[in-house]
Amino acid sequence: MSDPDAVSQPQADRPTANAMRRALKRARDGVALDVTEAAVLLQARGTDLDDLAASAARVRDAGLAAAGRPGVITYSRSVFVPLTRLCRDKCHYCTFVTVPGKLRREGHGMFMSQDEVLDIARKGAELGCKEALITLGDKPEDRWPEAREWLDAHGYDDTIAYVRAISIRILEETGLLPHLNPGVLTWTDFQRLKPVAPSMGMMLETTAERLWSEPGMPHYGSPDKEPAVRLRVLEDAGRSSVPFTSGLLIGIGETYEERAESLFALRRVARSYHGIQELIIQNFRAKPDTAMRGMPDAELDDLVATVAVARHIMGPSGNLQAPPNLVDGEYARLIGAGIDDWGGVSPVTIDHVNPEKPWPRLEELAAQSADAGFELRERLCVYPEFVTRGEPWLDPRLLPHVRALADPETGLAVPDAPVVGRPWQEPDEGYVAASGRTDLHRTIDTEGRTGDRRDDFDEVYGDWEALREQAAPGMVPSRIDGDVREALAVAADDPTRLTDDQALALLHADGPALDALCAIADDIRKSVVGDDVTYIVTRNINFTNVCYTGCRFCAFAQRRTDADAYTLSLDQVADRAQQAWDVGAVEVCMQGGIHPDLPGTAYFDIAKAVKQRVPGMHVHAFSPMEVVNGASRTGLSIREWLTAAKEAGLDSIPGTAAEILDDEVRWILTKGKLPTATWIEVIKTAHELGIRSSSTMMYGHVDQPRHWLGHLRTLAGIQRETGGFTEFVTLPFIHTNAPVYLAGIARPGPTTRDNRAVTAMARVLLHPHIPNIQTSWVKLGTEGAAEMLRSGANDLGGTLMEETISRMAGSSYGSYKSVKDLIAVAEAAGRPAKPRTTLYGPVSEERVRAAAASDGHLPELLPVLGD
Repeated sequence: MSDPDAVSQPQADRPTANAMRRALKRARDGVALDVTEAAVLLQARGTDLDDLAASAARVRDAGLAAAGRPGVITYSRSVFVPLTRLCRDKCHYCTFVTVPGKLRREGHGMFMSQDEVLDIARKGAELGCKEALITLGDKPEDRWPEAREWLDAHGYDDTIAYVRAISIRILEETGLLPHLNPGVLTWTDFQRLKPVAPSMGMMLETTAERLWSEPGMPHYGSPDKEPAVRLRVLEDAGRSSVPFTSGLLIGIGETYEERAESLFALRRVARSYHGIQELIIQNFRAKPDTAMRGMPDAELDDLVATVAVARHIMGPSGNLQAPPNLVDGEYARLIGAGIDDWGGVSPVTIDHVNPEKPWPRLEELAAQSADAGFELRERLCVYPEFVTRGEPWLDPRLLPHVRALADPETGLAVPDAPVVGRPWQEPDEGYVAASGRTDLHRTIDTEGRTGDRRDDFDEVYGDWEALREQAAPGMVPSRIDGDVREALAVAADDPTRLTDDQALALLHADGPALDALCAIADDIRKSVVGDDVTYIVTRNINFTNVCYTGCRFCAFAQRRTDADAYTLSLDQVADRAQQAWDVGAVEVCMQGGIHPDLPGTAYFDIAKAVKQRVPGMHVHAFSPMEVVNGASRTGLSIREWLTAAKEAGLDSIPGTAAEILDDEVRWILTKGKLPTATWIEVIKTAHELGIRSSSTMMYGHVDQPRHWLGHLRTLAGIQRETGGFTEFVTLPFIHTNAPVYLAGIARPGPTTRDNRAVTAMARVLLHPHIPNIQTSWVKLGTEGAAEMLRSGANDLGGTLMEETISRMAGSSYGSYKSVKDLIAVAEAAGRPAKPRTTLYGPVSEERVRAAAASDGHLPELLPVLGD
């Protein structure tokens, strides 16, 4: 048990009168505060606090006027569902969490049953509630065998699976909107839960690491309370476009400086991703039977000052909430300090986190708000701003549920809207119809793209200024001094003995040293795969470019309403596969955007459509990002989804969506794509199931050679473990239309030196694990590709027949190469050319003849359905 004295509020030196005057004046004048000034203002009391609150209220009022709801304070009519009170954490102030024995003695299960949950939700619906606040402990199955046994007995892989299942039943059978508080979530968890809940939340509480790491502190022994972990959750929510609630718990032993730092951390996340829908400022209340029962409650002045400082830091557009049952009736003081929301208030259930503090009656809350000059209005669990924003913040499967309860003009709740269950299902119950610019695969070369950027350029990708600071170290790759001669000697003798320092020295090589490195790589290539330059007759089919993931390097993605947006029908996909087969193709490579209307089973439908039309065609399809999207939409595990995809006709997967396998770089390049660990999980799982893949690296943007080294080492490690990679593909960054370049953050692609060094070092560092190194004629052109063939590469990729991703990005090297063109590239490098299959096997004579007859590309007049 912790010592209450150990976690008492540290005594801070009172700020000087001059420091307080300066900070108050800056707040009054609307000047941005820093952490030191915020810490001073957190200690304002008396007339200073009145001054601070008044300026904070003015900021709040300006924000409400700009949002179109001046003089409005909101609340959500909700029910509180404590799905399980078991938790793997041991927070020293918590009475919500209990132990299995106590639950059994009280006649409760380890989790609430679905009938128990639905009974509460139905009672709420009858009384006009629109939110089901689902709160539970973090990952109880990791600590309590009884929790694991309950989940197994009821058919759930983990707690998140049960949360998803009960959320769907709430939507379908009661009409309430789930707001989920399941604690720490992974990026993949967000993908699983986003389709079933309009909003989610998790209190940051504090960024003071000592309150977690030091014995006796309130979060000691609680793995999910590590500040870095909780900040990562907030960032993953933003990356996943999930409207998210967070906030602070004040008075648990943090200093004023630590509290200020916590607020600035929340502001940073809010500005980077625009996904923090509200902040809750909650005051600590000591509970009996807890380790911190002797701690004094946070004082009301402390709460008022924190609310006011939070308002100044978050600005007019932030939404601030203070729980009305924890302020002892002092509603006017909280309104006067800058809040604009009272949070969830339930006419049905108690506050299970603070059971000793009943909710105020709504009539009383409305009267108290009116006395302070505010009209109390009902909102949904998801804030009005996100209701009106729509995609990508609200999943299409939730839109009917939200729209049934929301005023389309304001985004607030319609108070008397009928709360009734509505079906939750995959969009359109199947694959979507063809739409948009379906001839883009041809007209991208003749007419080009409609514009160089989307008109939501300044909003969709996050905060460019924050990204600029984050990316600055990678803008100009640093050069290092190293013994290049020694490294070259090791590479020539035994590449597997290269140390990281030696490898980095070679990745920085230039001039004669680079020439020597490329010669060594070429010698390794010759000894491993011989002189043949392989190529494949293939067709790219990008079945949709509608995508809301927010990759900042991608010029391919479009919103459904953009002029260049398109989606192919299943018949169009099959027709294109048939056309490819007719001209000698052995493979179709199919990838698309993360279209919100495509169900998770659409990928199965695409594979089946090709196999039914052309049984002999190899289906090389669906990046790891698409795999995760399909799995999360269907509720299947990654393994289950890949198994089903294989049964539907999937033969192998492209190892794209890798970019750079270092999250330091990934979170600059992309807002919402899967993290490194998830990419690795998908690839390893595919390999274990006998689904082979390529591997890739996109370089030359905000990366440095140390990132290339880490990436290549990671791929080699996976290959040693699984043996599932067929090749490594170098993907030079095409900058021309890439948002991250247009915003002035990324470099204009790699240099020729970079291309040669990456190709040569891929050969050296992946030896002997990945024998095939592919260069990209789409991105480098004929001469560039020939140069890479002299630098360790042995493969040219495919004829493609159509290619829109690089062309939309601004590549000037066309959308297809004929067989003769590819042979000419090999000849330019002084080598013979040879066709291959996806798995680098020999091509049948029949396929060789068909490709020779057509030269491996589509006749210009061959019709394409829907053009």
